[in-house]
Amino acid sequence: MSEPTEANGTAGAGRGAGAAEPAAGTAGRHVRVVLVDDHRMFRTGVQAEIGQTGQTGVEVVGEAADVDQAVTVITATRPEVVLLDVHLPGGGGVEVLRRCAPLMGDAEQPVRFLALSVSDAAEDVIGVIRGGARGYVTKTITGADLIDSIFRVQEGDAVFSPRLAGFVLDAFASTEAPPVDEDLDRLTQREREVLRLIARGYAYKEIAKQLFISVKTVESHVSAVLRKLQLSNRHELTRWATARRLV
Repeated sequence: MSEPTEANGTAGAGRGAGAAEPAAGTAGRHVRVVLVDDHRMFRTGVQAEIGQTGQTGVEVVGEAADVDQAVTVITATRPEVVLLDVHLPGGGGVEVLRRCAPLMGDAEQPVRFLALSVSDAAEDVIGVIRGGARGYVTKTITGADLIDSIFRVQEGDAVFSPRLAGFVLDAFASTEAPPVDEDLDRLTQREREVLRLIARGYAYKEIAKQLFISVKTVESHVSAVLRKLQLSNRHELTRWATARRLV
């Protein structure tokens, strides 16, 4: 499947034997969904798992791999629900939410966002919820539960993986700001993106391609991150990021 840059109808639902069984209560319902994730294989897997519209009621109308693609596809297709990865080239899921705020606020046809991420870090959960997402589930979710979560978000419910709900309740119940990681706070947004990609095992050339910057710029960002965090090499950086669940 080629890397999509715009939506032009359903993105080729899979017919594999591993596709999810219809979630309870989805009969007769229909929801249009856009998938936003920078990993093509993951998007393909989600498409195969949930995109058999006749069985699941979920119609995948578009895909995107970075912030600019996401905004373009979402604006063009106006789906009911967007499955949004938190860590994306171009500014992350929070930037997609910021740029799509008018669509979320449309009284007649609101676009609702459900974060679907490998990260279960409190800062990621709180960040996208403050940005306007209606829920946050991790990539360990089953196909049937993901389908159910999509329909619930379509209906206006808030949906969270069990342990993540506590982060949101604590953050919004408290009159104080959530704890700040002083080390992480030293980094710029772009430095954090580079940090996460390095920790995921990406090579400098791959990071440059993902973030649409030069290899030399990637090297400069890595040097800045190492200096600010007082680390010696990318292996220490990976351990640092993993310990904070930033990967």
